[in-house]
Amino acid sequence: MRAIMVMFDSLNRHLLPPYGADWTHAPNFARLAERTATFDNCWAGSMPCMPARREIHTGRHNFLHRSWGPLEPFDDSMPELLKRAGVHTHLVTDHPHYWEDGGATYHPRYSSFEFFRGQEGDPWKAHVADPANPADLKRIRRASYRQDLVNRQYMDTEERHPQTLTFDAGLEFLRTNADQDRWFLQIEGFDPHEPFFTHQRYKDLYPHDYDGPRFDWPDYKPVTETAQQVQHARYEYAALLSMCDHSLGRVLDFMDERAMWNDTMLIVCTDHGLLLGEKDWWGKSIQPWFNELVHLPLFVWDPRHGVTGERRESLVQTIDLAPTLLEFFGVEPTADMQGKPLPVAADESIHDGALFGIFGGHVNVTDGRYVYMRAPASPENTPLDEYTLMPTHMNSRFSTDELANIALAEPFSFTKGVRTLRIPGRTFIDAYQFGTLLFDLETDPEQRNPIVDDSQELRMAGLLADLMRANDAPPGQFTRLGLPVTGPVAMEHLLVRAQREQAERAAEPLPRPEDFPDSRLSVVTPIHELLADRVAGDILRQRLPMLADTEMLQVFGTASLLDLAALVRRIITPDLLRAVADDLSALDVPAPR
Repeated sequence: MRAIMVMFDSLNRHLLPPYGADWTHAPNFARLAERTATFDNCWAGSMPCMPARREIHTGRHNFLHRSWGPLEPFDDSMPELLKRAGVHTHLVTDHPHYWEDGGATYHPRYSSFEFFRGQEGDPWKAHVADPANPADLKRIRRASYRQDLVNRQYMDTEERHPQTLTFDAGLEFLRTNADQDRWFLQIEGFDPHEPFFTHQRYKDLYPHDYDGPRFDWPDYKPVTETAQQVQHARYEYAALLSMCDHSLGRVLDFMDERAMWNDTMLIVCTDHGLLLGEKDWWGKSIQPWFNELVHLPLFVWDPRHGVTGERRESLVQTIDLAPTLLEFFGVEPTADMQGKPLPVAADESIHDGALFGIFGGHVNVTDGRYVYMRAPASPENTPLDEYTLMPTHMNSRFSTDELANIALAEPFSFTKGVRTLRIPGRTFIDAYQFGTLLFDLETDPEQRNPIVDDSQELRMAGLLADLMRANDAPPGQFTRLGLPVTGPVAMEHLLVRAQREQAERAAEPLPRPEDFPDSRLSVVTPIHELLADRVAGDILRQRLPMLADTEMLQVFGTASLLDLAALVRRIITPDLLRAVADDLSALDVPAPR
């Protein structure tokens, strides 16, 4: 038996033809659906990128205990378990996060692996001189933005694009090992994750009039761009999606040519989606986890059952991938895995609810119809602790300040009797501002109108608490969310009604740039330029004293005040923006003689 998993990053379910999209060019995804079972009720779990991959290895959620981080010493790893059972596991990928501090323990779990450089500011090619800096609507420009400008010079043809090289390597493995047995190949592409860099033949699939600045890397924030700019970015994503479709087609072609459907499992999946202007948002992580982000595409071919062209309504999650692959190769899933083998042969229920979220943000649950997003009970969002033996963040080690107050925690049910470090956690996510939300997907599939329904909230909050307890969530998570650590959830624990006002306030769209005075300096001027002007700097220091001297300017200084307001709406309100805009526009008025 052999298995192939083709994984994309940020693959939007609602933009694929098998899930109803009628304007994207993705014929191979349509072809895939004809050859597989297509899952209509698949949900993400721990987010974003590396937390999702930790689930793929371990078959259990991790976001209640840990932010973005490596596999832990006590974690089960599906590829490693297969390797120990005599299955050769091979990873080919251009996903740069595997080679950062927060992802460094994943790829060594495979028997062999290959990595292709250059995606999303990967520190790859070394240019000391600054590259040409094009006009670009991206405002938050970290070091990775400069590096991406350098890297793109080495991806000037489709053949040199890291996505192409990744699928080339996957096909090389298949050609070399097509006649061998007991192997697992993971072809993992970083695309269509931002930046949406691709080549002209895919852009030509989406002709449109646009002569504005480059816009293929949206910041994570509410939409403040024009409708034309938004549509252009969506076409840029679609072009990259079509390139992914072409790469997928190469794998399907090979399986056809070598009759691999007879004995080879195929899984095509993703970690999460990406908002492209829907609900007036870009990106992920900083806003509630709407369906565009967590309701995922999933296609599975299992040669033992031969199910083709059928749909599955069963509620499934990312945590089910590891048990599915282990069971396929005759390896028993471990006791700590909470996922179940995917119900490919028959549409059978395997979960009553699906838990999902990000460390320090909303904790969410769905039963397939209702989606319940539980916000922190207070703006302090505490207590919040990390439980780890691998103290690294995404691309850095924990600082000595963070480690100053560590303590040893008692073992969790899944840590194999090992105590972990308990480290005070931190998050830049302000989940409290959005309030607790409840949606009925049957009447509101686009999640436009959150409901207040005490009986349904009571039921969903109870389901949430049950799943958190099954995950052995730390007591602090229950306290943070205002839920009981033990015992039933009662009416006094409900939050939708109590947080309704803040939820409605957060849902109000930010003013657009054109809503402010057209002045030399304004709320759309980069903050560092405002501070460089003596009078404008004084206005900012008076109106926003906490902003002018914060170290966050090192990250957000190239952003405008309007951009920053999208991230901290409780601090930079629309009324405050208007007041600052009026102050700045007054600088253009000549003083009376």
